[in-house]
Amino acid sequence: MALRPVQVNIKALDGLAVGRFWAEALGWSVFSPGVTTYVGPVGGFVWPDPVAVCIDVVPVPEPKTATKNRVHLDLATTSAAHQAELVARLQALGATPAHVGQGDVPWTVLADPEGHEFCVLEPRETYRDTGPIAAVVVDCADPRAMARFWDEAMDWTLHEVTDDHAVLRSAKGVGPYLEFLRTPDVKTVPDRVHLDLLPYPGEDKAEEVARLRALGATDLDLGQGDVPWTCLADPEGHEFCVLAPS
Repeated sequence: MALRPVQVNIKALDGLAVGRFWAEALGWSVFSPGVTTYVGPVGGFVWPDPVAVCIDVVPVPEPKTATKNRVHLDLATTSAAHQAELVARLQALGATPAHVGQGDVPWTVLADPEGHEFCVLEPRETYRDTGPIAAVVVDCADPRAMARFWDEAMDWTLHEVTDDHAVLRSAKGVGPYLEFLRTPDVKTVPDRVHLDLLPYPGEDKAEEVARLRALGATDLDLGQGDVPWTCLADPEGHEFCVLAPS
């Protein structure tokens, strides 16, 4: 296995504005070397980042619909005061409260300026060393099936799997978690948020894509045309891309 997630891809009408929001939200920097807006840890442009799963915002002509994204970010906090301060700061940056049926919970659900939902978590020991992004969370029908696919698809380690929840993290024990949560929602439209995977240096992208297809991934035509990356969907239809090594 020679793939790891390197970025969360977010589609937006105004990619630069959404990228700036997420940079301010995470305390990271914005890099806009071309059409897309890349958000990564402070410092010089490094791609891929050796620890963080970064954000790449891609401009698209269509606005987000009312449909809840099936992939979202959970942000980490270190104390109740930090959680309250972060929520207030995010709202000042343009985030708005979001209602996704969460009920009375200790975390706060917000949406970025274009409606992409995310959560600001209460302090949790599990996420004390993840960096600002605690987890990339994927809604799914069968966490056990998702665990089987993604555990084989990537070189990350499976930490937990139940009927309701599956958790993976880098084998190095750094960066955010990847979590699959059982939800009653049915996927009906392409998501505006997805993962981008990258082969390690020296690995063959075509061989990795073939391996993913053998595991149950299917080819996906999003009108991408002739591009150096490959668009796929996992067995539940969650879109993801395999990027070409630079």
